[in-house]
Amino acid sequence: MAVTINGKELAEKMQTEIAEKVHELNEVGIHPGLVVLLVGENQASQVYVRNKERVAKEIGIHSKVERYPETISEEELLLEIEKYNQDPLFHGILVQLPLPKHINEEQVLLAIRPEKDVDGFHPMNLGRLFAGDPDMIPCTPYGIMKMFEAYSIDPAGKRAVVIGRSNIVGKPMGQLLLMADATVTIAHSKTKDLPALAREADILVVAIGRGHFVTKELIKPGAVVIDVGMNRNEKGKLIGDVKFDEVEPLASYITPVPRGVGPMTITMLMYQTVKSAEAFGAGE
Repeated sequence: MAVTINGKELAEKMQTEIAEKVHELNEVGIHPGLVVLLVGENQASQVYVRNKERVAKEIGIHSKVERYPETISEEELLLEIEKYNQDPLFHGILVQLPLPKHINEEQVLLAIRPEKDVDGFHPMNLGRLFAGDPDMIPCTPYGIMKMFEAYSIDPAGKRAVVIGRSNIVGKPMGQLLLMADATVTIAHSKTKDLPALAREADILVVAIGRGHFVTKELIKPGAVVIDVGMNRNEKGKLIGDVKFDEVEPLASYITPVPRGVGPMTITMLMYQTVKSAEAFGAGE
């Protein structure tokens, strides 16, 4: 029977520590600020942004959400980003993805100052991560590494398989595991005999975006299973990429959905906002 990794509990503990840090910075005249730029009416994005806003408020981070219509031009959005690049009251800028089709995501991410890129998606920050000298790190993989730390799971020498190759989760996750001395394979939709590969994993991280994709047939007994999936089933219930009830008896550690990886992602966003504020100092 696996130990369930309680991401919500760990996130709350870390948020308390971050709030203490915010208080210390306030004492010396530094007030961490985060601005979230939200384009259009995407329902999932609205929920994520509300959660980010709530956590920022609880921690004591000065938070602002800028909402723009779906019709905003790329040029207008880039001007808005530049405004906050220059604004000393905001240490973190987050553009909520996905963006409407007429806006080039890459150009938008490139426009954010790397030191204010608290999501860790700027090419310079990804480059630093892949060079082994990370600064701002994509929040979901970063949160997962914090989970490993909290539960004394050491990836060194382990065989790790990451299912999914996005720049947001899959690739940076693979690199962080590599930096922690795991032997890493990144699998994806074109991988041949994925079940056989997954069964070799001591650590299996699933970020494929397909509900209940991973069943007990894909699990090596005793594996650590991390579920990054956020899907809705036909009844509208939130489910992960892993069939929890089937996999949990075989695994050694497993994350649930919800209350697993999600709360840690938001926590690392706040952590990096405060880190940026500390680096900028009061006088910027």
